[in-house]
Amino acid sequence: MRKGIFILLLLVVSLSVRAEKRDWLRDGLDIPDIEVVARRPMRDIGVEQTKIDSAMLHQNISLSMADILSFNSSIFVKNSGRATLSTVSFRGTSPSHTQVLWNGLRINSPMLGTTDFSMIPSFLVDKATLLHGSSSVMEAGGGLGGAIKLATEPTSEEGFGLHFVQGVGSFSTFDDFLRLTYGKGRWHSSTRVVFSSSKNDYRYRNYDKKENIYDAESNIVGQYHPVERNRNAAFRDTHLLQEVYYKTKQGDRLSLNAWYTNSYRELPLLTTDYGSTPEYENYQRENSLRGVVGYDHIRRNWRVGAKAGYLYTWLGYDYNYNKVVATRSRSRINTIYASVAGNYSFEEAKVLLSGNISLHENFVRSSDGAVGYSANRTELSAVASARWQPIERVGVVAMLREEMFGRRLSLPIPMVAIEGVVSHKGNVMLRASASRNYRMPSLNDLYFRPGGNPNLRSEQGWSYDAGISSEVGRSDIYKLKASVSWFESWIDDWIMWLPTNKGFFSPRNVKKVHSYGVEAKASLWVRLAINWRLELNGSAAWTPSVNVGNAISAGDNSIGKQLPYTPRFSASVTGRLRYRSWSLLYKWNHYSERYTMSSNDVSLTGKLPPYFMNNIELEKQFSFRWAELSLKGAINNLFNEEYISVLSHPMPGINFEIFVGIRPKWRMK
Repeated sequence: MRKGIFILLLLVVSLSVRAEKRDWLRDGLDIPDIEVVARRPMRDIGVEQTKIDSAMLHQNISLSMADILSFNSSIFVKNSGRATLSTVSFRGTSPSHTQVLWNGLRINSPMLGTTDFSMIPSFLVDKATLLHGSSSVMEAGGGLGGAIKLATEPTSEEGFGLHFVQGVGSFSTFDDFLRLTYGKGRWHSSTRVVFSSSKNDYRYRNYDKKENIYDAESNIVGQYHPVERNRNAAFRDTHLLQEVYYKTKQGDRLSLNAWYTNSYRELPLLTTDYGSTPEYENYQRENSLRGVVGYDHIRRNWRVGAKAGYLYTWLGYDYNYNKVVATRSRSRINTIYASVAGNYSFEEAKVLLSGNISLHENFVRSSDGAVGYSANRTELSAVASARWQPIERVGVVAMLREEMFGRRLSLPIPMVAIEGVVSHKGNVMLRASASRNYRMPSLNDLYFRPGGNPNLRSEQGWSYDAGISSEVGRSDIYKLKASVSWFESWIDDWIMWLPTNKGFFSPRNVKKVHSYGVEAKASLWVRLAINWRLELNGSAAWTPSVNVGNAISAGDNSIGKQLPYTPRFSASVTGRLRYRSWSLLYKWNHYSERYTMSSNDVSLTGKLPPYFMNNIELEKQFSFRWAELSLKGAINNLFNEEYISVLSHPMPGINFEIFVGIRPKWRMK
């Protein structure tokens, strides 16, 4: 079966007998860069980052940012299937230690401190940048592991444009993407709509249950694990993103970005549930609106920008059994955002000064029957930095951030970094940085009833990293980039929810965590022949993350053990082979075993086995006088591997998707 799939794909490619003429400049073929020796941009001094290009972000409409990060980085993505809660963890930290910004607006939930990446379609993102470790301090505080920047950008096309993609997949899955653009002179507008729905009722073998086999006399003669369907797992998501950009005669830019989401998601039954689906009603709904307006005043040596935004989220969770209401939870979040940023460059002295001040005012109201809370908190952050290149080969950055949450003022958050080119042959560069950071408790940590603890201390830690990178290549022939980084962090007062003698859980500052390891990245572009091109990208990470604090009780066996749901090793590889209007994409990722208990006890279900994931896509572009068409087929979980990412939530086996896209050529000249 597996060999047959590969042979079929190769035959489809080799039997292509006609290559349509295409306007590659208009259709977006990535032309190889011409090698130019230039000084590294000063804004990138000391930054350890991973950039995900737009081709990977937009190559499959059905992908969320959780899927994109799984196959294009070494950070750990924890999820239990499509349209379920998906969180990410940098360098062995928790999901709440990853800060996420969308066009400057921090979108981490002020209630939970986390971000659900399954709710972010990749087609609504034009730029994604991962900031590792100390580099996150440049954008936001609280990113003890790192930060992720998501942004949208205006199109450069003039006139009207339309792009529509229809996707159909296994498990009655339907995906629709529509983008309308208009550009004329200084005005550019874009409207994007994404609609996804699915029964999501895939089959899996349930290893948490056993069925008996009986003989004619009703004696048990054997047992087997039954094959079941993923029950109560349907979803329906709608996203609307509106963008408007205006550029003045002087080069200043005004922007408006508004993103609305409406979501209905059933929560799948666990593998240990024995009840029938009609007995349960277990679902979550969300309505959210994120809006940002911005103004950028740009001149040769200086730049000033201002932004204002608003975020509204309504969350509803309902759990009913036999039509009896068991849980009816409602939450409302309102956030007002404002920021001012600027920088000034002294060209002769090779110095860049930057500053930013931002405000998030959060209002939260949460209720679940007779319990809940209402709270608001002001979050103020200010940062100043200086970058200096004393000589062409060396760059230095010093940064100081200060944060205030409500009436709590953090200690100063410093960050220093240095980098230098040790050899122009191979563009070999060394880099090192160190920083301090804090993360304030979430509002649920402080005020949730019952269990909230208003006396919690902020999580705090020091991070250090050092690395080496190299880049070589020949114009129009090949390009190779590679980097390796070592990192280490110590986090004190780690917050953990623990059971109390009153029958509920409550958060406490109980852990001291030592996280360290190695990250490696590499990318290769090769022109194999006139019409053949190969692109490879890979990343890997080794991340021990160990509790080194004091035991909280006589039976605490977590000291010296790996944190739960934190793999020691993760890796990903993507490879794309292009031939004229054909494209073959292969994606692979791997996570090592993860413990589900802080004691790393492997009895019962205390450990999730490692797994490897393989996806493949084949796309053909067609060019006509009236339109550009595309046809794509995707196979997910190519080898039908049985695996789980979250305890008691099996993942789907092999499944298929087909996409048809059209881009008319009636754009106004």
